[in-house]
Amino acid sequence: MGPAENVRSRALPGAAESAANFRAAREVLWRHAEDYEAAYREFAWPELGEFNWALDHFDPMARGNDRPALWVVEPDGTERVHSFDELARRSDRVANHLRGLGLGRGDRVLVMLGNVSELWEVMLGAIKLGVVLIPATLLLSAEDLADRLERGEVRAVVAAAEVADRFAGLPGAPLRIAVGPGAPEGWHDYAQVDAAAEEFTPDGVTLAADPLLLYFTSGTTSKPKLVEHTHASYPVGHLSTMYWIGLRPGDVHLNISSPGWAKHAWSNLFAPWNAGATVLVFNYGRFDAQQLLDVIARCKVTTLCAPPTVWRMLIQADLAAHRNELRELVGAGEPLNPEVIEQVRAAWGLTIRDGFGQTETTCQIGNSPGQPVKPGSMGRPLPGYHVTLLDPDGKPAEEGELTLDLDRRPLGLMRGYRGDAERTADAMRDGHYRTGDVAARDADGYITYVGRSDDVFKASDYRISPFELESVLIEHPAVAEAAVVPSPDPLRLAVPKAYVLLVDGREPSPELARDILKFTREKLSAYKRIRRLEFGDLPKTISGKIRRVELRTHEAQRGEDRNPNEYWDTDFPELRQG
Repeated sequence: MGPAENVRSRALPGAAESAANFRAAREVLWRHAEDYEAAYREFAWPELGEFNWALDHFDPMARGNDRPALWVVEPDGTERVHSFDELARRSDRVANHLRGLGLGRGDRVLVMLGNVSELWEVMLGAIKLGVVLIPATLLLSAEDLADRLERGEVRAVVAAAEVADRFAGLPGAPLRIAVGPGAPEGWHDYAQVDAAAEEFTPDGVTLAADPLLLYFTSGTTSKPKLVEHTHASYPVGHLSTMYWIGLRPGDVHLNISSPGWAKHAWSNLFAPWNAGATVLVFNYGRFDAQQLLDVIARCKVTTLCAPPTVWRMLIQADLAAHRNELRELVGAGEPLNPEVIEQVRAAWGLTIRDGFGQTETTCQIGNSPGQPVKPGSMGRPLPGYHVTLLDPDGKPAEEGELTLDLDRRPLGLMRGYRGDAERTADAMRDGHYRTGDVAARDADGYITYVGRSDDVFKASDYRISPFELESVLIEHPAVAEAAVVPSPDPLRLAVPKAYVLLVDGREPSPELARDILKFTREKLSAYKRIRRLEFGDLPKTISGKIRRVELRTHEAQRGEDRNPNEYWDTDFPELRQG
């Protein structure tokens, strides 16, 4: 009998052994919390057989534990605090209630809730029951929902009562549950959970390989993909995310993210509760930097994760005037520009540590605690992730597509794209999972993001990374956000064009366009010069990511006429040379 047969014939660990393996792997990461080399060398993904994260990890940690697990703060200052023990007991009721309505293992449930306590109750209860969760943002239109109900083969919906009307007339999801006052006719009232039995008994074992989550991606370049994760890949796979953030038991962790997207599960559920930390949610409607900074101080937040957009807004406030107890700062969602990192460091003496991951994975690459941070770099592969950069011929290179070695498959990698075997096979071809992102690696193993493979373009036969140019643009004090795409040019084939969103209080003008173009020229090599600039809003996905594909298409299809508020370097005599 060969080694592979030995592995297959060996009995899979039971729930208790799987949970012990999980804790042992976590202990390795905590033991080497600030020693990257040792953590990367010694960490191995835990062997799992039977495993249900809510039943086998969360409940044993939570029973009798009165520490805050979830802390929801509203803009008016009201708040709800739930202990670990309370959520363990409450999620038992939720699981029993869902079972009583006819739901069972493997059924698909779409969850469309905001940052309300019921979201975490439903997530835990559904995991216990063994149903498959499809998280959905409150921003979805009826058209979006119709696509999700059909492709997700949704059996039930749990949604905020105020968005229930969007489901009117849509086929699918015969069971519908409304959270909050005003449940429409034909919908069950979530408040009935209160009458459910207090103790939950599972109807059988959950395997770590069983499906748990179906995530629709944000669709920056195409129709949203349907990403399937298991009871192992996201709950346990987020040990890498826990390590990157630097979470410890007793931390108060604040993550700025909207429910319905994978990043919310990353840092508002699995990573902090893997560590036994408190999840703090500031449930603001309209972003206010002053309010957020006040909550960080009052609630004694120790670890903070925010997307680049939020960090860019925060540095416009007087950070130095706000005392806090922050220990760890991280950013994810899109690459973080070096200028933002420097401004936060100057104000707080803390370095924002960038990280990289996808809906398809947990955190793959990051600047982990205690390690030198190189400006512009995402960091190094996190424990459990083996990263290879491949050139267009599929050979290892110093710059190329960022891929994961499937011979050492990370636990945090998705099972595949549900219902799309062709796309799954393409993403997993030739022994590597292909992220679709281009990056460069230096001699120290640090990886720097270059751009999406379909965003990088050529101008005058030089490869241009939009992210590099955008990082320079936002250093200008008038620029809030920017996106760079190729604009057709008869001489150079294409030239870099910047779409620019201005900060509040600044208005488009020829003078400002000239000043921004001049500013970038002083910081970029001649072949990277931004030669066209247009002021206006930036198209985004409902998750807030810039849709460069829309801008590229617009540029490719445009005629000879200029767009409103568009300026070229040739408009300004002092910029015409070169």
